[in-house]
Amino acid sequence: MKGIIFNLLEEVVTQGHGEEVWDELLDAAQVDGVFTSLGNYPDEDLFKLVGAASAALNQTPDTIVRWFGVQALPLLAHKYPAFFAKHIATRPFVLTLNAIIHPEVRKLYPGAEPPMFDFDTSSPDVLVMGYYSQRKLCALAEGFVEGAAAHFGERVRIVHGRCMQRGDSSCRLELSFSAPVPGAGE
Repeated sequence: MKGIIFNLLEEVVTQGHGEEVWDELLDAAQVDGVFTSLGNYPDEDLFKLVGAASAALNQTPDTIVRWFGVQALPLLAHKYPAFFAKHIATRPFVLTLNAIIHPEVRKLYPGAEPPMFDFDTSSPDVLVMGYYSQRKLCALAEGFVEGAAAHFGERVRIVHGRCMQRGDSSCRLELSFSAPVPGAGE
């Protein structure tokens, strides 16, 4: 796994909880913690960090990973504004993952192995997104989609029918986007 993921995780944790919490997670996970963005690190290091956070917060690993995706998306939007600037809504942004974003990720981070997606765009109301990765980090994809929806001022409803973590060959997520309810959450 590329170091950029670990760098994002460190940034999210330290912004939200402080450097001492990041150091505690590194100690609990027994992970070195020196990650360069272009470096390659064992996937297991991320899973150990997620496991340590899961135990510390008494939350499922998927909840931790989804939270990470939601929190990391604004950092990605800030670091890579060109990926976001051409879009005014989440659906067209998500549809650029395979054709634009992931090829650029591979150029910026040689050796990166981002997940593969397929899309069913036949419904104007529901975008069906297939997800496949040996890492089975579909919760991260969910978090990124939730973060993207927030970035574009939308809400998203995600129905995760098939899941690799439940033995399916790929995940199937049904994404429904809507504008936020005016005055809600204020």
